[in-house]
Amino acid sequence: MYIQTIFGPIAPEELGVCACHEHLSIDLSRIKGDPDTALQDVRLVTEDLRSFKAHGGKAVIEVTNYGMGRNIPALLQIGRELDLQIVASTGCYKDPFIPEDRTSYTRDDFRQWMIDEIRHGMDGTDVLPGVIGEIGSSFNKFEPIELELFHGAIEAAKVTKLPLSTHTTLGTMALEQIELFVKEGLPLNQVIIGHQDLNQQDEVVLEVLASGAFVALDTIGKENYRSDEDRLTSLMKFLEKGYENQLLLSSDLTRNSHMRVNGGQGYDVVLRRFIPRLKEYGVDEKIIQKLLTKNPQQAFSIRKEASL
Repeated sequence: MYIQTIFGPIAPEELGVCACHEHLSIDLSRIKGDPDTALQDVRLVTEDLRSFKAHGGKAVIEVTNYGMGRNIPALLQIGRELDLQIVASTGCYKDPFIPEDRTSYTRDDFRQWMIDEIRHGMDGTDVLPGVIGEIGSSFNKFEPIELELFHGAIEAAKVTKLPLSTHTTLGTMALEQIELFVKEGLPLNQVIIGHQDLNQQDEVVLEVLASGAFVALDTIGKENYRSDEDRLTSLMKFLEKGYENQLLLSSDLTRNSHMRVNGGQGYDVVLRRFIPRLKEYGVDEKIIQKLLTKNPQQAFSIRKEASL
């Protein structure tokens, strides 16, 4: 097993403390019409990440894919300057963010394109992705193009063994995503279901966990959606039910206003603010290390590629 970073493969134990779902260069302004959603200032992001590093952060799963403002040279620059392990992503996001040159794609088109990126590199570089993601569904439904995208991503994951990380809009469609993966025969230990800290139905999240998939509580610090105290309450319930080996943490920063210098929570919010609260709740250090280190090692490890 190995983890594919932008600088090449590493042993899983080399990953270190890992943020499981972040964006270091992203631009959603084409659809959102808000310049705040174009987070593309490499210097600004690098400086904000210094505090993440100072609090013990070592690695970032960067789930900005094609059409979201993916910028491989920027990731290489940030990674080199900070000595940060960065895992980049292949795939597309969700409707309406899928670029026009992909909106007519069938599942087979998506499958072949993702496999090509996984084997040969992204955006004209030889940098290989280490995750398929974030592959998204809409609020309470799959749009037709999203189903084609999901099917293509599933087939690419089955062939290449890369982990598949999803987006659930406001936490919805998690069980429907699981049902699709089961139906199509993708091992659920290869799947990370995203944004489940936005799913306030704890019983649904527990069903997702019971399936065997990894669950990302990855919008920590975005208290305009839900308070972090509520997130902590849910997390404690999941831990009490014995799911300490399947939970991942992150903050999913996507805006210039999310940077600390601009008054935002910053990339360090999980390590600076959320983990100390977990300790106050009495969570054992071994479990905290699972959430930050051991579980990402498992979730983002790649098994040997299938024979063709």
